[in-house]
Formats: sequence, structure tokens, C-alpha cells
Amino acid sequence: MKILLASHNAKKIQEIQEIFDLPGVEWVSAAAFPDVPEVVEDLLTFEGNATKKARELALATGLWTLADDSGLEVEALHHAPGVFSARYAGEPCNHANNNAKLLRELAGQTNRAARFRCVAALSDPTGRVETVSGSCPGRIIEEPRGTKGFGYDPLFVPDGYSQTFAEMGNELKNKMSHRGQAMRQARDRWGPLLARKLDKFPT
Repeated sequence: MKILLASHNAKKIQEIQEIFDLPGVEWVSAAAFPDVPEVVEDLLTFEGNATKKARELALATGLWTLADDSGLEVEALHHAPGVFSARYAGEPCNHANNNAKLLRELAGQTNRAARFRCVAALSDPTGRVETVSGSCPGRIIEEPRGTKGFGYDPLFVPDGYSQTFAEMGNELKNKMSHRGQAMRQARDRWGPLLARKLDKFPT
């Protein structure tokens, strides 16, 4: 059984394949369908964008499709950058510029509370979608620390820890991360369903 992952990221595909660990399932990258237009993520919620990606690609390819959308929400900034996390400082995506803008926006703020959020959406070939989500609370520090990870990882310290995500090894980070949580929920909820090789969600 083939399942399409709405991503061109080979590392993400490998990570999800390892989390799901479903015998007989082949994960397919969106890159395998060059004629299918890229889905425009123009909605204002993680749920909306993840659902849109999963549904549109499932309808275009006829495959079960898993998609996710994630980002950083900062309490003092009214939950910005949110769905605009990747392009917070403008196009194209530039992690260093995004981090610099975030620190400027938080200058003088004592409330540094933030959380990473991820929503995963699974669509059957008919376009019916279900979602799960994960989140990781923490705080934004005043200057970057660490060289691992990507995005806002050098500025984000999860609750209960003193290291940033960019200072942690992948194993520790993935145990608590928003994406790790969402994908483990996805495995628990949909793994048995996908293993049955159904052609749509049960009614």
C-alpha cells in the first residue's frame, strides 16, 4: 500500500516511516508527482493548511495522503508568527532573519512564553480528512544558542529544560517536540486503519 507524504523532505519521510513502522506500507514523496501543482498554504490555521494539503494531494493522486503544518506561537505577540513562521521575515524563507525579527519584536518583553504546534492531517482518496495535533510549551531566550536543528530551535527552551532545541540531540528533542507528538498520535490513531489497506475511512 502506498501512502503519500505531502513533503519533498527525504529526512521527514524517513522519520515518519520509522515512527509508523507499518509493514507493507510504502511512503511516497510528493516529488514523485511532478505534474501535481504545489498546494498553496494560504489559510490562517495549522489545521486549515494541513487539511488542505492532505485533501488536495489525495484527490489529485488517488492515494491516502498525510500532511502536516507547524509553527511557533508566542504569547506576547498574540500567537505570532503562527502559520507565518517560515516566512516571518519575508520571502524566501530565511531562518536567521526570522530569528532576528522575533528577537526585535520581543525586545523589552518580560513574557517570553511560547509554544511550538503541529497539526497532522490524513486524507483518504475521496478527500475525507481527520486530524491530530501536538504542542510543546516553552520560552524564547534573548540570544540564539546551539547549532543543531533549524528554524527557531536556537531560541526555544522547552519547559523543564535549560537547553534550547538547537543544543539537544535529535533523540531527546523528538521525544518532546510538537511534530514528534503529532506523528505518534497519528500512528496510534491511524496505523491500524492503514495496515488494513482500506480505500477510504470507515463510515
